Amino acid sequence: MSRIASAFERAKRENRAAFIPYLTAGYPDEAGFLKVAQDLLEVADLLEVGLPYSDPLGDGPTIQRSSEEALRQGVSTAKVFELIARLRRQSDKPLVLMTYYNPIYCYPSGEAGFLQDLKAAGGDGVILPDLPADEADTLISAARELGIDTIFLVAPTSTDERLRVVTSACSGFIYAVSVTGVTGARDQLPQDVPDLVRRVKAVSSVPVAVGFGVSGKETARPVAEVADGVVVGSALIRAIAEQRDLTPLAEEIAQACRKTLM
Repeated sequence: MSRIASAFERAKRENRAAFIPYLTAGYPDEAGFLKVAQDLLEVADLLEVGLPYSDPLGDGPTIQRSSEEALRQGVSTAKVFELIARLRRQSDKPLVLMTYYNPIYCYPSGEAGFLQDLKAAGGDGVILPDLPADEADTLISAARELGIDTIFLVAPTSTDERLRVVTSACSGFIYAVSVTGVTGARDQLPQDVPDLVRRVKAVSSVPVAVGFGVSGKETARPVAEVADGVVVGSALIRAIAEQRDLTPLAEEIAQACRKTLM
């Protein structure tokens, strides 16, 4: 069983959703990123590490700004792998890379080389927001050989047929987007999130994590009641930008991930 699968199994046994924070690699700087990541890994089940990219179409302004700042500081793909390797030496919890496809496509040694280097660094999975699952056969095959989980996105607008196609390509977990838009902290989430999770679970037994919009305990709690995982990104990145201590926010979200329904 992979580290990702084990993390979800552990959360399920403890009657809670897995807490999955997102951080942009190298933001606010290399040392700051490592410190915050290590602190979050104390309370998180998995850590999602974003590879800075110049055209992050699925990200809202908060994460876009963090990506731009990391790029200005010279955070390359090689540097991201180095940061993941340093985190791996400090923690045995799952580390999942979120990247758009272009950095993989342009990687000198191609898809297989990218995944091999991610594996060597200690990465457990890769989230691919802009690569259609039915156009990813070669990448999925290479990832399976290396034991790397592939995570694709589904949305409220996904048809039942599309859900079957996407979920069949997922391992580790399925990333359910709560809104038809970009990432960003919101005061409340759409009422159709439970229905989306139900529809995904009807076609797949792979755990479902919900992201895009969770900003604190009030938005995490209803997601945790229906989903297997709760992804939080923009709220954490905003706290870093404001130089606030992330510990209270992370702890309150982790607590909100505990299910009240048995």
